[in-house]
Amino acid sequence: MKFLFVFLGGGVGSMFRYAIWRAFDKFDHQIPYATFIANALSCLILGYLIGIQLKLDMSENIRLLLLIGFCGGFSTFSTFGFETFQMLESGNIQTAIGYILISLLVCWIFIYLGIKMS
Repeated sequence: MKFLFVFLGGGVGSMFRYAIWRAFDKFDHQIPYATFIANALSCLILGYLIGIQLKLDMSENIRLLLLIGFCGGFSTFSTFGFETFQMLESGNIQTAIGYILISLLVCWIFIYLGIKMS
C-alpha cells in the first residue's frame, strides 16, 4: 500500500515537471530553464512540507505521497546531470559550472525558505 502513495505522488509530480518542460520548450536550450525551475520549485515545496512535518504530526502515507512521491517525481536530478554533461561536451564549460553552482545554491536557499514559510 505504501508503494501506491509513492506511485501516485510521483505520477502527479512528473506531470507537473512535464508541464513546465512544455512551457519552456520554446526557449533557448543552451540553458535548461525547465529543469532549473522544476528543481527549484520542488525544493521550495519540499522545504515547506518538511517545515510542516516538523510542526505537525504528518502521517507516513502523506509523507510518502508528497515528500517522496510528488517532490521526487517533480524534481529531476538525472536530467540536470545529463543537461550539464551536454554543456560540457559542447565546450560550454563556464555555463555548465555556473549552472551547477546556481542550481545548488538556489535549491538550498529554496529548501530553507520553504521551511521558514511553513
